[in-house]
Amino acid sequence: MIINIDKPIGWSSFDVVKKVKNITKHKKVGHAGTLDPFASGVLIIGTDSDTKKLTGITNADKAYEAQLELGKTTNTLDTEGEIIHMKAIPEFDSGKIKSVLNKFLGKQKQKPPMYSAKKHKGVRLYKLARKNIEVERKDIEISIHNIELVDFTKNVIRFIVECSKGTYVRVLGKDIAKKLDTVGYLSALKRTKVGDYLISDSLSIDGFQDKWKSIHH
Repeated sequence: MIINIDKPIGWSSFDVVKKVKNITKHKKVGHAGTLDPFASGVLIIGTDSDTKKLTGITNADKAYEAQLELGKTTNTLDTEGEIIHMKAIPEFDSGKIKSVLNKFLGKQKQKPPMYSAKKHKGVRLYKLARKNIEVERKDIEISIHNIELVDFTKNVIRFIVECSKGTYVRVLGKDIAKKLDTVGYLSALKRTKVGDYLISDSLSIDGFQDKWKSIHH
């Protein structure tokens, strides 16, 4: 079974896997493409023999709605971390933001953040980051297919992005802020699409639980 779940904010991807395991009593449950706890949106869960399909789904393109807070940044590049740096925000208009966003279109190299599940010599980077250890990370080749400004205020930019697997939108946010001559972190992130799976078709955890009970009562 493949389930398209709208992951709630504050849950880790593994929390969702555990919950689905608990609801369905299926022994084998996995997910495609980790979504950070602070983020919400499409998380694809596979159970039993369908867990084999998860690798293909993980490799699919993704789409996100992101909110970038300017003028300060955190060690995690999202709301989970502590503010480590502040910088004045220059004035800009939509034309300036759009020209900055357009610079990110196409293939490029991106360095994974220290607060990520990537491994260094078998240890997950975030475990090292929590001990204030920074290590060299290899750049990953990513591709941004589409990036558009939704709206903005003096210190918040909302944008949508369609990108290849392995893209860290938190790093993209940091890099956008840098090109605007300030610093920033993501104050909200919602995944709206994974391959052919859309947020409009997602079930909440409760919604899935109710549906499961109605079929298997």
